[in-house]
This record gives sequence, C-alpha cells and structure tokens, in this order.
Amino acid sequence: MTRIAPRTGTALRLARGEVLTVTDPEGGQVSDMLAIAADDPGEILSNGRTFDYEESLRLTTGARLWSNRSRVMLTIIEDHAPHHDFLLTPCSLGTFRHFYPDKPPHRGCFGNLAEALAPHGVEPNAIPTAFNIFMNVTVAEDGRLAVLPPGTKAGDFVRFRAEMDLVVALTACAAYASNGGSFKPIDYAVQRLGSAQA
Repeated sequence: MTRIAPRTGTALRLARGEVLTVTDPEGGQVSDMLAIAADDPGEILSNGRTFDYEESLRLTTGARLWSNRSRVMLTIIEDHAPHHDFLLTPCSLGTFRHFYPDKPPHRGCFGNLAEALAPHGVEPNAIPTAFNIFMNVTVAEDGRLAVLPPGTKAGDFVRFRAEMDLVVALTACAAYASNGGSFKPIDYAVQRLGSAQA
C-alpha cells in the first residue's frame, strides 16, 4: 500500500486491466478521484455521462465510470464502503472562503488535483467534478444537499478496474465537513498486470 498524507494528493498511471484499490485506513476520510486518458488529457472523467449511462446516482459494485467522450474509464469491481459521491466539485480555496471563513484557507482537493495532473497536461480549468470516494452526501426530498461525515470504518475499501490506459489522481480530502472535522490519510495499491499487489 502507498499512503497519501492528509490534505495532499498524487497521480499515478494505470494500465488497462490493472486494478486500483483505495482504502480508508482509519475510517471517516474521503478521497477525490479523477481519471484522464493516458494518451489524451482532453478525455476526462464525467459525472454527467456516468449518471446518464448508469441511470443511477448510487454507484457501487458493477457500476462503470464514463469519460466526457462516452467511453468507459473504470469499473467498480468490489465495494466495501457505504457510499460515494459524484455530485460535488473538489473543495478549493473558494470552498474554504465560502464555507469556512473562520478557518485557515487551504487550496483543497482542487489545488492538489491540479498540481498532480499538471505534468500530464491537465489545466486547472479542465478539472471537472471528481468521484468522491467514501463521501457521504444526502439529497432531501426538497432537493437540498447535505454533506455528512463518512460512514466508513477503518479498512473499508473500493476496487476499480481500468478499462483503458489512464492517469488517475487521488487525494486525502482537505475539507472539514467531508471528513467530520478531522483529516486522515488515504491508502492505495495497484495490482499490476502479471505481478503481485504493490
């Protein structure tokens, strides 16, 4: 397992057929995830296409995550978490100014994703809504959204299979509400083709 320190992010390459496992090692933490086509940074994960083609807001085992060009990027092949979110954009400096004016500002997951993806040709303005692993967002009958603490326990994980060659960026989320007011690490591992889990 590789550890992402609290309030930071990273990017990694994932070949078609490889499996990415994302784990909440301590419980109660969120990881924002983005994926881009390895050979074209203009093809990127799309929540709108995913909701459209999967016909559901609740994405778990068997669901596919689609690109803005209507191609499957990842399939969720195993899910031990109670929920994920694909509605809310990555927290950012603007998020902190809006929701946490009494807290020290932070560049948030948006800044961490932008830094991780910059070497791969992704401009900040191209960063879409991330797949917010483990995040607990509810929608009331009147449509109002609420961000609640994650329901994950220590060791809960989700596994994704790459359906094309990808660059994947992951964070250990920096927002207070998303993580129940605390900041913890995120672990990940890649099961590489023809080798043991690394």
